[in-house]
Amino acid sequence: MALHGEYVVNKLIVGIADYDEMKARSLSIARGDYSPGREEPKVWFTSLESFAKVLSRRNVELLQIIAEHQPVGYKELASLSGRKIPSLSRTLRTMERYGLVSLEEGPGRKIIPHTLYSDIELKYPILAAR
Repeated sequence: MALHGEYVVNKLIVGIADYDEMKARSLSIARGDYSPGREEPKVWFTSLESFAKVLSRRNVELLQIIAEHQPVGYKELASLSGRKIPSLSRTLRTMERYGLVSLEEGPGRKIIPHTLYSDIELKYPILAAR
């Protein structure tokens, strides 16, 4: 993490790889044949389209609202974002699967979303080694 202005930069690096590439990479890491570097992606999407869907403009705005307001529960987040609770729930569960947010049970069984990163960087080489 690095200091950037008045906030701490906690950067997530994401990459694009098809299922077979991700599987081969994971197996190589598990066997100890390969150790990923610090500047390599930690989260992978199977296509640019899936990346764009999960990190659409509306969803990035949602992450910004969560980071800025730290809402306690979906009801408060729905009020802040103008989105309906079922839609928020689906979106946040998807973001949680990708490691973009954490969802914590709070008082009164409220689900409290937390952003995990201040910055997201996409690494997508045009001329990939294949």
